Formats: sequence, C-alpha cells, structure tokens
Amino acid sequence: MSVKIRLRRMGAKGRPFYRMVVADSRAARDGRFIEAIGYYDPLTDPVTIKIDGEKAVSWLSKGAQPSDTARALLKKEGILDQFLGAKQEATKSAPAAAEAQPAEETAQTEEQG
Repeated sequence: MSVKIRLRRMGAKGRPFYRMVVADSRAARDGRFIEAIGYYDPLTDPVTIKIDGEKAVSWLSKGAQPSDTARALLKKEGILDQFLGAKQEATKSAPAAAEAQPAEETAQTEEQG
C-alpha cells in the first residue's frame, strides 16, 4: 500500500479550504483517509498553514510520499527540512555504529583464540 500526504478540499463552492491528510494513494482526493495532520486556508491574508510537525515527520519516516503541493507547504513550515536533517543525522551515525560492531567481534574472536 502506497501512502501519500496530500490535500483534501473542503469548504463551499468558490471558498476552498484544505486539510492535509495521510491517505492511501488509491483513495479519491476527497475520499477516505488514514489521519488528518493539519490544514491550509489560502483565502486568509496571510495564508493560514497549521501542520502537526510530529505527525508529519512520523509519517514521512514511515515512507509516506508528499504530493507536490503538500511538499511545498511542509517545506514552508520547516517540517521537511527538520525531517531531512534527522534523516541525514541518522545516516551519519549508522555507518559509525556499523564500523564499531565488526571491531568488537574481532576483539571477541582474538580473546577466544
């Protein structure tokens, strides 16, 4: 199942209001969704964007792919940069941990032999 972070249109005709939702990619634009993580109101001045950063980062780390518009909103709020920074930090620390493990195994082998 491919999961997307996208906008769900709400509001009256000519007065759009959007909810940012996590949904199965096969579901209709305004159809069933897994979780609502925020909203976007383009009609206010300035535009209103409210996104739960923790939920968004959680879904991104689980592999959810944002739509182009959702990606732009996440970037504007700084959530995408926060996620990418955490991902790079985890990538940097993972090779160090992987290098340390074989050295420990070598030391244990030398002690036994």
